[in-house]
Amino acid sequence: MLIKCIKAENMKLKHSCIWIACVAVPVIPAIMGTFNYLNNLGMLTEGWYSLWTQHTLFYSWLFYSPLIALYCSWLWRLEHLNHNWNVLMTAPVPVRDVFLGKLAVIFRVTLATQLWVGVLYFLCGKFCSLPGMMPGNTILWLLRGTLAAAGIGTLQLFLSMMIRSFAVPIGIALAGSILGFLFVSQGWELFWPYSLMMAGMNSNRSDDVLGGDILPFLISLTVFFVLFTAAAVLCLKKKDVRA
Repeated sequence: MLIKCIKAENMKLKHSCIWIACVAVPVIPAIMGTFNYLNNLGMLTEGWYSLWTQHTLFYSWLFYSPLIALYCSWLWRLEHLNHNWNVLMTAPVPVRDVFLGKLAVIFRVTLATQLWVGVLYFLCGKFCSLPGMMPGNTILWLLRGTLAAAGIGTLQLFLSMMIRSFAVPIGIALAGSILGFLFVSQGWELFWPYSLMMAGMNSNRSDDVLGGDILPFLISLTVFFVLFTAAAVLCLKKKDVRA
């Protein structure tokens, strides 16, 4: 049944405006980061790594979490319109599979977004005349940032399920990202879901903030994933049709 739910959610992506956001939004922090890098070459002397710090500074602070929140709000939008929630609650499908089906689609779109971010980083590096290829570390950091969707995506999908407004969950994600910088600065990044992406992507850092030890990062992701998924499934089981 889960596979059928995933296929149903994938059908919503065809000709969807989500793909416009997936392509267009990451271009903004890429331009901002590149411009900032070119205007501070006297201080940013580590080449590819310096460019990475500027790209991830803007991307992780203002765009990554709200972009995932946008994906989540869009996936719940149809269910919140008219009486579609009633159709969902009376369908012969386990509510667990409904939630996990949407979450699988969020992971898919997030992966596509991260791949595009990597391409933009490489293209901007060549535009800045940086030699050679992008460092292998940055590819690892992109993948770790993608894994962070297990925490952020699950939380935002839960919020979008509970809040009928399209924009409010996106605003919460933006506030969570800004607050996340405070957690990172205090070394508490593993205790706040919006900080996990910053730690995973090594945001605004050229040395690995995780120190090469990914296990605590993965444990934190797993805890948030299980916690928010359990909360969402429990709420769905207690939800009733809307008059």
